[in-house]
Amino acid sequence: MMDIWTKLQENYSAAEGRPIISLFDDPQRFDRFSVEANGLLLDFSKTSIDGAAFDLLLELAEMRDVAGQRDAMFRGERINRSEDRSVLHTALRAGDGGPLVIDGEDVRPGISKTLQAMEDFADGIRSGRIATAGGGAFTDVVNIGIGGSDLGPVMAVRALSPYHNGPRCHFVSNVDGAQISDTLRKLDPRSTLVIIASKTFTTIETMTNAQTAISWLKNGLGSAAASHLAAVSTALEKTAGMGISPERVFGFADWVGGRYSLWGPVGLPVMLAIGPAEFRNFLAGARDMDIHFLTEPGQRNMPLLMGLVGIWHRNICRYSTRAILPYDQRLAKLPAYLQQLDMESNGKRVSISGDLLERDSGPVVWGEAGTNGQHAFYQLLHQGTEIIPAEFLVAARSHEPSLRDHHDLLKANCLAQSEALMLGRSLEQAAEIAAELGFSGKEQSVQAGFRTFPGNRPSLTLAYPLLTPYSLGQIIALYEHRVFVEGAIWGINSFDQWGVELGKELASTLVPMIKGAPADGKDPSTRGLIRALSA
Repeated sequence: MMDIWTKLQENYSAAEGRPIISLFDDPQRFDRFSVEANGLLLDFSKTSIDGAAFDLLLELAEMRDVAGQRDAMFRGERINRSEDRSVLHTALRAGDGGPLVIDGEDVRPGISKTLQAMEDFADGIRSGRIATAGGGAFTDVVNIGIGGSDLGPVMAVRALSPYHNGPRCHFVSNVDGAQISDTLRKLDPRSTLVIIASKTFTTIETMTNAQTAISWLKNGLGSAAASHLAAVSTALEKTAGMGISPERVFGFADWVGGRYSLWGPVGLPVMLAIGPAEFRNFLAGARDMDIHFLTEPGQRNMPLLMGLVGIWHRNICRYSTRAILPYDQRLAKLPAYLQQLDMESNGKRVSISGDLLERDSGPVVWGEAGTNGQHAFYQLLHQGTEIIPAEFLVAARSHEPSLRDHHDLLKANCLAQSEALMLGRSLEQAAEIAAELGFSGKEQSVQAGFRTFPGNRPSLTLAYPLLTPYSLGQIIALYEHRVFVEGAIWGINSFDQWGVELGKELASTLVPMIKGAPADGKDPSTRGLIRALSA
């Protein structure tokens, strides 16, 4: 009996080269190939998936028991096999649901207690009740973290700038001294709170930056520097060693992975910027997407469908990359955030049982905010030799009603790009344009070639009414679950990240050599580079 993968491949091969636009001969295609969830609309009608492929993809999800794996995650089963951990970031936004017992303990009271502590602290900082060493209000917050302790909060704080009514938030992640130097020299230590975000307080980049920030505080405040510190960590002995009082330390359990941690204490800078009430709206948007993912049937389940489109593009069409293109300047950091979420989760070559995968897993994820990207890399999207599926995000309204013309132009550009990718421009049409420009003969043919667009390039569009804390929560949770769906179908563990470890281990051995110790045991290239980089 032919397996489902073979059926999908035969469906694709039989229709290879078929214009996507021809699928719209079905007047109901947009309705059938789009789905709505609490105001969020996903349109995947501009892909090469037809009705038969759609049914096969749903069958694939059933065969891989995506729903069963999903339910196991939400129940708190230890689906992170390599680390023997539950995966329960969803519990951080679940509200006051029923008991959720992990290792004999109901974790919900602890989640509620931590959220309340965050809110009390945020209210105190924002109101001035928690004052600086000099008795004034904190005007600025510097969050020091890296990876999941940085990408999430910096993305969300920028995305939600219309809701800012708290202290200004700044972020330091890179161990390159330029970043922390450029950040701190613009600030006054007498009115700055420093948050050190590291679960174990051992992450070398974060702790190096933290020591520099603490020295900066001490230079400005002397012995009162510790009163300008807070931490997101579970390493209470280490935080105490820095003088950080326990009520200013906010921890989270090992069943919350770094890149999934924005919903808890790692999101403290977001709460400081927009306030606890709006942060709860942010959690509510994610929670409603969780409920949608758990309860909607497959053919109307947005995360499942988005994941299946990703599987179609990666494994059946063999596209190696996807572009994230938010037509929303405040989402400029979203591509980088999703790059980590997707590539650290699904950039795996072995299955959950440790066997080499039989087919490709996660694609390369990258992107840029529109319309800037149009003037950078869209040339390759439209006329390059490889097809890159595009994922557009756009809001119906902006936060600047007096600048409606700007937003109308932004929306027009977004829709035009997806349309152009699909339709392209034929050689005959390009020849007519070249003729109108005065070219003839061979030169007309040459010029027509320059102006031909192959088209038939797929895209998704994610539309939402307005970028709010609620809609941002929906969007992030949608992409989290999309990553889960793809990983479940590939049979990999989407919740570990062993691939980041080897380079870190080698870096620790190289530091003494960079400082002058013998580079014995290193390869000739590395030894040569050490010599070249010696100060």
